[in-house]
Amino acid sequence: MVDPWLEVEIAVKEREAEGVVRLELTDRRGMELPEFTAGAHIDVEVTPSLTRQYSLCNSPLERHRYVIGVLREQLSRGGSQAVHDSLQVGHTVRIRAPQNHFALDPAASRYILFAGGIGVTPILAMAEHLSGSAKPFELHYCARTRARAAFVRRMALSSFAARVHLHFDDGPPEQRLEIKDVLGGTTDDAHLYVCGPPSFIEYVLQSARARGWPEARLHREFFATSTTNAVSADGSFEVQLRTGCLRNVSDSSVARRTRSSRCVLNRRGTSSERSDDSLLLPIQECAARSRPVGADKCVIRLIEKRNTEF
Repeated sequence: MVDPWLEVEIAVKEREAEGVVRLELTDRRGMELPEFTAGAHIDVEVTPSLTRQYSLCNSPLERHRYVIGVLREQLSRGGSQAVHDSLQVGHTVRIRAPQNHFALDPAASRYILFAGGIGVTPILAMAEHLSGSAKPFELHYCARTRARAAFVRRMALSSFAARVHLHFDDGPPEQRLEIKDVLGGTTDDAHLYVCGPPSFIEYVLQSARARGWPEARLHREFFATSTTNAVSADGSFEVQLRTGCLRNVSDSSVARRTRSSRCVLNRRGTSSERSDDSLLLPIQECAARSRPVGADKCVIRLIEKRNTEF
């Protein structure tokens, strides 16, 4: 069986903004890394018992490195804390090859990109990709303060700097996000991509819907605390659910199909679910390497940030 893990080395670790570090990961032997597309993420084993997902934010044309940005979460369960405090240049970490559930639709005539806080990471990779194409796009980056805005200098020096619009909560009124003007009408085949805190995403999406944007042209990805540990001390284990929702299942078997729910995260990161009888989605592979023994309940936690089906 092919080992799904790749060993990479931390070549660069630098402070990118207040509470944010940038890591550059390279192959230990100097080989090319697996290719990826804009919007992709990788699983990073930050400790032997803790895996986190981070979006790639460098150009998809680059094969010599992966670049990620990690925000220190105040309510961290160990992931971001380990990245900030323990991982250092020269350390070897294990990652899985990139996956993409937030890909750009090539059929779009133009793109409007919205990023909130650390949600700029996949959006930045999209901008890098689109800057080499003939299709128009614009990027709107919102943050509480300039000091907390990651990758601002990189965007200012990029080939797409003229397409970047910065919006800070503590900035002057003229630089605030006027979303009505940005969204305008729906006369062309523009697609909207948004990533960031749930409240920010909801604001952008609701604003678009109010102006007649069809759901097929709205794409989002949120960041929430997630884990991929196999089995915990209480016998619960984690699986991947296509909807990205948090669910409890009374049967430990994952061979069955389960009725899915649509899930909306509120500002505190908890979930509210409303059933959707029209959706019957299979649970993804569940801790195949370490199935729990004697567990009468499994806990499904958010593993994969896929919201285009919400």
